[in-house]
Amino acid sequence: MDPLLTAFDSFLKNKGLRFTEPRRQIVEKVLTLHTHFTAEELYEQLKNEYGHISKATLYRTLALLTESNVLEAQDFGAGSNYYEHKLGHTHHDHMVCLKCNRIIEFKDDKIEAAQDAMAKKLRFKPRYHTLKIYGTCSRCLGT
Repeated sequence: MDPLLTAFDSFLKNKGLRFTEPRRQIVEKVLTLHTHFTAEELYEQLKNEYGHISKATLYRTLALLTESNVLEAQDFGAGSNYYEHKLGHTHHDHMVCLKCNRIIEFKDDKIEAAQDAMAKKLRFKPRYHTLKIYGTCSRCLGT
């Protein structure tokens, strides 16, 4: 079994919940996605693949996947949360194009070090952080 499925199954058991077939379908579809996605985008893909799927089950499962740290929800200001794999992925930050909504992931050790240094200077113990930079991507700039 995939490590993500195993982790989620254990999480559900600890909460006294079952790994139902609709939940399995949702998680297996999530495993195939390697981009940021919204609940609505996922719903359309599941509907096309499996026919009817309950939106309530989808939203509850996404909440459980987020609570279990399998997924991370990001609010990029577009009116919907975007989800991405968290379990087994390293920390990264985002640039968001305000014209086409393109999301660019990046990691910069200097930015991370600067944040750590500022937290130390201010005697602040960070638990997590997110950096989002909004602007216009190279495609929309035409460069």
